Amino acid sequence: MLLSELHRSSKLVISFELFPPKTPEGEVRLFERAIPEMLKLRPAFLTCTYGAGGTTHEKTMEILSRIRREFPIDAASHLTCLGGSREAIREYLMEARANGINNIVALRGDPPKGVADFRPPADGFRLARDLVAFIKEIGGFDVAVAGYPEGHPECPDKYLDWQRLAAKVEAGADAIITQLFYDNRDFFEFRDYLRGKLGVKVPIVAGVLPILSTHQIKRFCGLCGAKLPPGVLDRLDAYADDDEAARQYGVELATRMCEELIRGGVDGIHFYTLNRSESTGMVLRNLALA
Repeated sequence: MLLSELHRSSKLVISFELFPPKTPEGEVRLFERAIPEMLKLRPAFLTCTYGAGGTTHEKTMEILSRIRREFPIDAASHLTCLGGSREAIREYLMEARANGINNIVALRGDPPKGVADFRPPADGFRLARDLVAFIKEIGGFDVAVAGYPEGHPECPDKYLDWQRLAAKVEAGADAIITQLFYDNRDFFEFRDYLRGKLGVKVPIVAGVLPILSTHQIKRFCGLCGAKLPPGVLDRLDAYADDDEAARQYGVELATRMCEELIRGGVDGIHFYTLNRSESTGMVLRNLALA
């Protein structure tokens, strides 16, 4: 089912993100434990990430193809444009189509780690907007794009960033999935600006990451430019040496956030699971959505 059809058929769409495991043992855990446990929570679809500069595209396709073969769930592929030529991207899309994958999360992507002078191919795409237009030109795919409730860390003005996001929708994007955030006021301002000021009508899905540890979430927020509100930061600092306490607090915080998002009429919630189902499952059970 296409993303647009999923959102038309449900007032609240719940979905989960996975990443390609780095080891054979991790892949066994993903398929024998994590995904079966996730499916008990009844997500509408799964997504699988795609490494910086296209470094995991083969593994991403392998994971997604296996999910489509072995489980009764729709799956969407992340696809970055920064490291791929136009022809390589076309070939990836044709492979996705052959494997029954018709939803794409289109992203600019980041350069590979440790490559200071990385340059995208001359015949590739520099912007996610151009990738979206290319995918829609090929046809047969629904496309989601990334949104930043606090503004992209590389953009000095969040309103300018949101205008650029609207341009991705104008290029053909069918849905927006946000980066993680921990202050719902940022999400509601972001959504209301897109809807009211820019006329964006596609579903705007909130990306939620239940915190697993203090060290981990500080690192993640540093990478994506998200902020931790002072009250949240104080609680996390108190649990700096106790990952289980931080995880339990993460479930509590994510539950409160999701309750408010649902009351505010959010179109969907996309959980960043980190290939684990426990915390996401606890949040959904707290919400009576599991």
